Amino acid sequence: MNESMLDLAVDYPLLNMFWTMMMIFLWVLWFMLLFRIIGDIFRDDDLGGWGKAGWTIFVIILPFLGVFVYLIARGRGMGERELARARRSEQEFRSYVQQTAGGASPAEELARLAELKNKGDITPAEFEQAKAKVLAA
Repeated sequence: MNESMLDLAVDYPLLNMFWTMMMIFLWVLWFMLLFRIIGDIFRDDDLGGWGKAGWTIFVIILPFLGVFVYLIARGRGMGERELARARRSEQEFRSYVQQTAGGASPAEELARLAELKNKGDITPAEFEQAKAKVLAA
């Protein structure tokens, strides 16, 4: 091993290594929080252009104060907006899956069941049971 590397290892005790790791973790956490807030500012449809510009300038020019004021003033709404966005995304996904999977309407399903009953593939009792299931959905 190189002598300078050995000196570096001796001069850098374990406690300093843990302190450095904690500082790096807090630094990354800070940037994640900052990006989350900036993302929330730009995704909020209720906030106008001047409001978005003002909050962005406030968060960038005075980062600590800006982030804490934003969390106090609009923090509750961040979660609500995220939840609404997730629900809207899930609904869009479900409608896309139904549309691409060829989800039949109840009328089409009943017509298919009637055709199966007329062919004799299902009994009248099975037809009534399936019809009740389709109408319940």
